[in-house]
Amino acid sequence: MSVYAIGDVQGCYDSLARLTDKLRFDPASDRLWFVGDLVNRGPKSLQVLRFVRSLGEGAVAVLGNHDLHLLATAFGRRNKQKDTLDDILYAPDRDDLIHWLLHRPLLHRDAEMGVAMFHAGLPPQWTVDEALLRAREVEAVLQGPDAPLWFQRMYGDRPDHWGEDLKGWERLRFIVNCLTRLRYCTADGRLGLDFKGPPGSQPQRFMPWFEVPGRKSIDHTLVFGHWSTLGYKRHENVVGLDTGCLWGGSLTAFKVDDGGGVIDIACPKSAA
Repeated sequence: MSVYAIGDVQGCYDSLARLTDKLRFDPASDRLWFVGDLVNRGPKSLQVLRFVRSLGEGAVAVLGNHDLHLLATAFGRRNKQKDTLDDILYAPDRDDLIHWLLHRPLLHRDAEMGVAMFHAGLPPQWTVDEALLRAREVEAVLQGPDAPLWFQRMYGDRPDHWGEDLKGWERLRFIVNCLTRLRYCTADGRLGLDFKGPPGSQPQRFMPWFEVPGRKSIDHTLVFGHWSTLGYKRHENVVGLDTGCLWGGSLTAFKVDDGGGVIDIACPKSAA
C-alpha cells in the first residue's frame, strides 16, 4: 500500500486526475491524503468533492480555509466575487456533499508513521497531541447544532495569541486560524495573518511558524499546504505541499509511507 499526501487542489479536477494517473493510484490498496482547500477559485470544485468523497476510506481530507468558506456560504454567508462555488451550492447532491465536508477533520494524525497533516500551521506552544485536542473542539461544533452560529462568528484575526483561558467563539476562532490560515508568527506565537508572501517578505519580528525555535511539535513529521508562495518545502520535519496548482504552478504528491518520494505535474493557470 502507498500513501500519498496531495497539495491544495482548489477545484482543479483535471490536474488532480492527471496526478492520480501518474501515481498509478489504486483505490483498492492505496490511500490519498489531501491537505485541505479541495474547493474554490478553480473551475471544477464539484467534481473534486465528488471524487474525493467517492474514495471513502481510501482518502483523508482535512479542512482548509476555502473548504470552511464553502461551508459558511452553504449556511448563508454571501459569496465573495472570486468564489467558484455555485456548482456545489446548486448541485442535486449538495446536501450530501456539505454533510460529508462538515465531518472532515481539521487535523489528521497517523501515530504509527509519526505524521500529522493539517492545512496551514501550528503555534509554537502546541504539541501535536494538544493540536489534535484543539481540532476536535472545533469539529464537535461543526458537527453539532451550533454550526450555523459558528459560521457567523468564524471570520476575524483576533485573538492573535494562545492562552488556555480563551473560551467560546474566540477560542475556536484562534484554533481555526492556526490550522487553516497561519503562515507567520512571532517567537512567542503571536499570529501574523496579514502576511502571505515568501519567507523574507514579512516584517522582521515574524518568522515562518515552522522555524520558531523550540516549537513543541518537533516530534512529528508535519504535512501542510496553504502557502503557494512558499512552494514545495522540506525543513527538518515539515513538508509544505502547496505548489500553486491554481496559479499555473504544479500539483504535488508526497509519498508519506516511505518519507521520501515527490511526484508532481505541471498545471495550467485556473484562477481568474
